[in-house]
Amino acid sequence: MTGGNSFNGLLIVALIAVAAPLLAAAIPRIKIPAVVLEIVAGIVVGPSVLGWVDIDQPITVLALVGLAFLLFLAGLEIDLTALRGDLLRLPLLGFALTLAIGFAAGIGFDVAGWVDSPMFVAIALAATSLGLIVPVLKDVGHAESPLGRYTIAGATIADFGAVILLSLFFSESEGGTASRLITLGLFVAVIAVVGLVLARAGRSIRLDAVLVRLQDTTAEIRVRIAVALLIGFVALAAKVGLETILGAFIAGALLGIVDRDAMSHPNFRLKLDAVGYGFVIPVFFVTSGLRFDLDALTENPSALGRVPLFLAALLAARGIPAWLYRHKLGRDGTIVAALLQATSLPFIVTASEIGVAIGAIRAVTAAALVTAGLLSVVIFPPIALGLLRRESRGADDVPAETGPGFEFVTGDPLPTNN
Repeated sequence: MTGGNSFNGLLIVALIAVAAPLLAAAIPRIKIPAVVLEIVAGIVVGPSVLGWVDIDQPITVLALVGLAFLLFLAGLEIDLTALRGDLLRLPLLGFALTLAIGFAAGIGFDVAGWVDSPMFVAIALAATSLGLIVPVLKDVGHAESPLGRYTIAGATIADFGAVILLSLFFSESEGGTASRLITLGLFVAVIAVVGLVLARAGRSIRLDAVLVRLQDTTAEIRVRIAVALLIGFVALAAKVGLETILGAFIAGALLGIVDRDAMSHPNFRLKLDAVGYGFVIPVFFVTSGLRFDLDALTENPSALGRVPLFLAALLAARGIPAWLYRHKLGRDGTIVAALLQATSLPFIVTASEIGVAIGAIRAVTAAALVTAGLLSVVIFPPIALGLLRRESRGADDVPAETGPGFEFVTGDPLPTNN
C-alpha cells in the first residue's frame, strides 16, 4: 500500500500512537499498557495480518530514533549515587544469579533446538523495563520506599548490565569479544572526559545564565544539548563497533549525573519525555509490531508452546533474585519486587531483533520471546499492584511495627552498609 518514501504508512503509525493510550484509558479495569496496544496494533496493520503498512524509509528512521530515545530516557532514570551499601551489593548478586538462571534456561532451550546460544538467552532475559516499573511505583507512592528503592536498584543494575553484555558478546559489528572489551574501555574513557567537560561547563555562572535565559524560549537549548549528546554518543558507539543502544543508554545516564540542578529548569525532563513518549518512542513500538513475524509463531506447531516457557524463564531469571531482598521487604514485598523485576519488553524487542540479525536465534524464537515480554507487561505489574493495594489497606489497621513483615509500606529510610 505504501511506496518507498510515502508518508501514508507513517500516518497510520501516528494514528495508532494516538489511539493506543486513549483506548488504554477507556478500559482502566483491564490495565493494558499503551505500549502493548501499540505493538499489537502494529502486528494487525502490518504484513502479518492486514498488510496496510510496510516499513519504509520514514518509518525506519523514526523507529531508530525512537529506540535511541527510549534507551536514553531509561538511562536518565538511573541514579548511580543511590547505589551503595546493600542497595548495590544485593542487586549485583541478584544480577549474577539472573545470568546463571538465564544461562541454565538457555541450555535447556538449546538442547530443544530453539536457540543457538544459551548466553544470548541469558542476556535477553536479564533486563527489567525500568521505564515501565518506575511510573508504576511512583503512581502508588512507593518509589521512595524500601520496596521501590530495591526494585529500582535491581532494575538499574539489570538494564545497565544487559546493555553492556549485549554490546560485548552479540554486536552486529565485526571483531571478537576481546577487541570489543578494549573498545568499550576507550568508549568509557571518552564518556568520562565528556562528563568532566559538561560538569565543569555546568559550574560556569556565565554559561548557566545563558542556558537559563534560552531554555524556555524557541531555542529550547537544554533539549537541543540533550539531543546532541544522544546522537553524538550513538554515532560514536556505531563508529567504534559497539551497539548503538549502548551509546543511547550511556548518554542518558551521563546526563542524569551531570544535570543535578533541576530547580533552575523544572520543565527540562518533562520536555524530554514529551519529545520521546509523545513522538518517536511510539513509532518504535508500532514498528516492532510491524516487524513481528506472526506467521512464524502460528505456523510452527511448537512455537506457541514456547511462549509460556519463555515467560516462566523470565519470571525465574528476574524474580528469583528478589529473594535476596526478603529480610528488607518481607514476604509480600519480595513477591511484589519479583513481579516488577520480571517485567521486561523494550530490551527483549531490541535483543530479539539483534539476535535474528546475527543468527543467535531464529525468527520463530524471537517472536515467542517478544510475546513472552508482552505478556510480562500485561500480567506481572497488575498482580504486583493488587498486592500493594491490598497490603496498603491492611496497613491502615495494623501498626507498621507489628505488621506481618511489610516494611515497604512505611517508606522508612533504608539501612546501608557503607
